[in-house]
Amino acid sequence: MSNDAGTSPSPSAPRLDLHGDVVELTRALCDIQSVSGEEKPIADAIESALAQLPHLEVLRDGDAVMARTSLGRAERVVVAGHIDTVPIGRREDGMPNFPTWTTGEGADAVLHGRGTVDMKGGVAVQLSVAAQVTEPVRDVTWVFYDAEEVESERNGLGRLVRNHPDWLQADFAVLCEPTNGIVEGGCNGTMRVEVRVSGVAAHSARAWMGVNAVHEAGRVLNRLIAYEPQEVEVDGLAYRESLSAVGIRGGVAGNVIPDACVVAVNYRFAPSKDVEDAKQHLRELFDGYEVTVTDASPGARPGLDHPAAAAFVALVGGEPRPKYGWTDVSRFSAMGVPAVNFGPGDPLLAHKDDEHCPTGQIRTTARALAAWLAG
Repeated sequence: MSNDAGTSPSPSAPRLDLHGDVVELTRALCDIQSVSGEEKPIADAIESALAQLPHLEVLRDGDAVMARTSLGRAERVVVAGHIDTVPIGRREDGMPNFPTWTTGEGADAVLHGRGTVDMKGGVAVQLSVAAQVTEPVRDVTWVFYDAEEVESERNGLGRLVRNHPDWLQADFAVLCEPTNGIVEGGCNGTMRVEVRVSGVAAHSARAWMGVNAVHEAGRVLNRLIAYEPQEVEVDGLAYRESLSAVGIRGGVAGNVIPDACVVAVNYRFAPSKDVEDAKQHLRELFDGYEVTVTDASPGARPGLDHPAAAAFVALVGGEPRPKYGWTDVSRFSAMGVPAVNFGPGDPLLAHKDDEHCPTGQIRTTARALAAWLAG
């Protein structure tokens, strides 16, 4: 069953084999270019493939696709992943990191290319398990969404929260972001601010007549250099914070003393803080300067004490870790749905030009998720 809420799949959408090898499915997904804003072909392919599974109801909003079981189980879980990637990069030999290629053989095989880590390996796991486990012990809502790698207001999961919150109602959620196949609980929050430094313009031949805002920005940078990030324990997991300058701009011409300079700063804060706490902290740190928040998303507490989360951790095994980066578990947490991150791929390789994932990790993650849902 399909309910189109804005976009119809193309009849020429690439065909995906959900019943075959999950590694080959990963490769097929990675070889559909889907840089943020260009997700329609992969969304079409996913919708067309899911529509062939009679045990699922398929829904769509823009380039976000959802499929769900309705078996009347006592518990419902959401398993979600984003289908976009950052832009195509270049390998060390100068060739694009798209399409994919494989090195090694058998258990040592490694899949290389854009999206293999972040996060089409996780999306392939979702699709493979969705096809394989037709009668899960928990009702499942599978979510595949667009625009995760860009600014928050474009995020496809955020759009679903606004447009169709009923689609996302659940007792627990798993986000298949890369975690090396280890459960990572919650996530740090993230905030981007611009710190504006003011000066007085003058001719550079008479610099003493002005106040150089770029020079004054050094004081802002010195505060960042001296800053000591915290490590905060939240529900048994230790979250490391970070505060970094990520950009600077100023100046209008080669012979003008700049009267303004803006330092862009990114703050990653522990989930014990909310957005207002983070905002106040930065305003105190940069007291004396104009601070403007340009983007902010709250973190998410681990929620590992929830029975469904505990059962998931027990089955997957290993010691849960904190998620330092921001992920969309935050959106589930804001809805009152505890959520964890769990997927194949080393998160340290996300967005790198040498992005790659061991094929064995993709298969192991798929087996674990299937076992949990099959009971």
